[in-house]
Amino acid sequence: MCRNITELRGLEPAATDEEIEAAARQYVRKVSGLRTLSDANRDAFEKAVAEVTASTERLLAVLPPRKQPPATVPPLRRPEVRARLGI
Repeated sequence: MCRNITELRGLEPAATDEEIEAAARQYVRKVSGLRTLSDANRDAFEKAVAEVTASTERLLAVLPPRKQPPATVPPLRRPEVRARLGI
């Protein structure tokens, strides 16, 4: 598992579509080894991101809620986190 992918289950408020897609994009980038996209691989890469995003959304929808929030939250891109930290 890529250590940089944030755990999305149990976030309050729930993970946004953008956070889910960002995690999917990180995952596909990691497993494919692609850092930059060319015309030859862009369609396959974007299709994989869409499929992983959809699978993640379905998974998060059926998992039971967590009793505690995850240990990490998406880094400072969540307004709630920024507000708590006074940023």
